[in-house]
Amino acid sequence: MTNVIDYVPGNTLLHRLNPVTKLGIATAIIVATFLAGTYPMLLGLLALTLLLGVYAGVFSRLVSLLKLLVPLAVIMLLLQTAFVRGGDVVFAWMTSEGLITGSKACLRLLGVALPLILMLTVTKLNDLANACVEVLHVPYRYAFTFTTALRFVPVFSQEMNAIVEAQTARGVEYDTKNPLRKLQLMLPLCVPLLVSSVGKTDATALAAEQRGFYLRTRQSSYKRYPMQARDKGVLLACVALVVAGVLL
Repeated sequence: MTNVIDYVPGNTLLHRLNPVTKLGIATAIIVATFLAGTYPMLLGLLALTLLLGVYAGVFSRLVSLLKLLVPLAVIMLLLQTAFVRGGDVVFAWMTSEGLITGSKACLRLLGVALPLILMLTVTKLNDLANACVEVLHVPYRYAFTFTTALRFVPVFSQEMNAIVEAQTARGVEYDTKNPLRKLQLMLPLCVPLLVSSVGKTDATALAAEQRGFYLRTRQSSYKRYPMQARDKGVLLACVALVVAGVLL
């Protein structure tokens, strides 16, 4: 089963950049998205992320994430229009200020989520953890915790699907369109998922301890991650992007 954050092999410049540089690209787009206050800048940042996804061959992953985020963005827009009452009434309860605030919040939601997924799909998690330890001097235990949490996302998703299929085979109907009824059916599944998660976490911790996890240092990795000229150039472009977000 393919997950949206699984690594996609490739030989593009984006794939060959230092993992820290890729993290810098995602961070710059996210920071610029939060700082931007105009529609052209917000739409431009979103288009930039999608173009990078096309270039890296991971556009389909970004589209899959968009399908999940668009309903959330619509809900956010409706909430913003309900609570922000300034400006003139445009339609029903919606005011001009509420629509502007809500639409910008929707664009920021999309602009914050997509760069992280883009970065993860073109970077191996092992390389990301080791590069953060070597270049950014992040303690290995923190880098390992972050990447391990990402690895467990598809595992828990598959575990939940297995539980749902088992309950469906027993006659439970999860295809109801009533959201309250569906929530009522899904809540009891959290208990077996939690039990399974605790078991997997304990097994992972025991395996890591047996392999000398606490003895690892920055020099333990056999692979080096030097910052090359292309990485420095891209990081300068990231700084310029953040400055553009401030100005625009």
